Amino acid sequence: MNLIDGKATALSIQEELRQQIEKLNSRPPRLDVILVGHFAPSVIYVTNKTKACKEIGITSQIHQFPEETTQLDLLKTIQQLNQNPSVDGILIQSPLPSHMDTNTIMSAVDPNKDVDGFHPINRGKLLLGDPKALVACTPLGVCELLKRYHVATSGKRVTIVGRSNIVGKPLAILLMQPETGNATVTVAHSQTSDLKEVCLSADILIAAVGKAHLIGPDMVKEGAVVIDVGMNALEPAIEGKKRRVVGDVDFNAVKDKCKLITPVPGGVGPMTIAMLLSNTLKAYMNLQA
Repeated sequence: MNLIDGKATALSIQEELRQQIEKLNSRPPRLDVILVGHFAPSVIYVTNKTKACKEIGITSQIHQFPEETTQLDLLKTIQQLNQNPSVDGILIQSPLPSHMDTNTIMSAVDPNKDVDGFHPINRGKLLLGDPKALVACTPLGVCELLKRYHVATSGKRVTIVGRSNIVGKPLAILLMQPETGNATVTVAHSQTSDLKEVCLSADILIAAVGKAHLIGPDMVKEGAVVIDVGMNALEPAIEGKKRRVVGDVDFNAVKDKCKLITPVPGGVGPMTIAMLLSNTLKAYMNLQA
C-alpha cells in the first residue's frame, strides 16, 4: 500500500499557482465569497479558502449576510459582482438557508466567474469537453491526484460509488473524456443491487456516497487504486471527545489490498481548495483573453 498524500500535493499546486500569479503583468486575480448566516463549518471553510488565496497572491473578499437575508437581496449582490470587472471568481458558500433556492442562486452567477463549476452552462461545457469550462473542484481534484501519482486511466475500469451533481456525475464525465481520463466508467450508488461485484471489477475505485465505511475489503480488487471522497463524522465513543472523521472506505481494513489509497482526512479534501484557487486563476485568464 502506498498513500496518496492530498495535503502535500495541494501545497505543491498552490506553490505552482503562486509562481504563475507572481509573473502576471496586471492586477492579481480576485475571488469574492458569499456567506449567508453563521453556520460554523461554513465560516471555517470560508476562512480557510481566503487564507489560501492570500498565501498565493489572490485577492479575496467575503460578503457575509445574516441568516434572514432575502433571496432577492442576495441575487442583487450577485448581479453587482457579475458586473464588476475587477471580480474574476464568485463562490457561494453552501449550504444556504432553507428559504433560498440553491439552484436559482447558483445559476445567477456569471458562468465565466463560476469557480465552483456549478452553473448549468459550465456543466454543459464539461459534457462537451470544452477546455474553457470551469469544473467542480472536488472532481477536478480527484483527476489531478490520479495524474500526479501517475495512475493510468486510459482504458481502465473505473467505478464511482455516488451519483451526486457535485462529485459523482461530473467526475464520471471527466474520466470518460479522451483528454482527461479515457476510462471505462461505471457509476453505482448505495442501492446498486450488485454493488460488491461492480466494485470488485474496478481498477480504480472512487467512493463518494457519504456513508461511513461502506466499502470494505471484500469490495476491493487486489492492487486497485482507491480514492475516498467521503467525509463522515462519527459520534465519539467517550462523551466529551471530538467526533472522528472517516471516509466511505474502511481504510484500515482495505489499505493492504490497494496499490494506492487516499486517507481521510488529508486525501481529496485539501485538493478541493487547491482546485478552487486554480479555477480562480483560470477564470481570470479566460476573462483577460
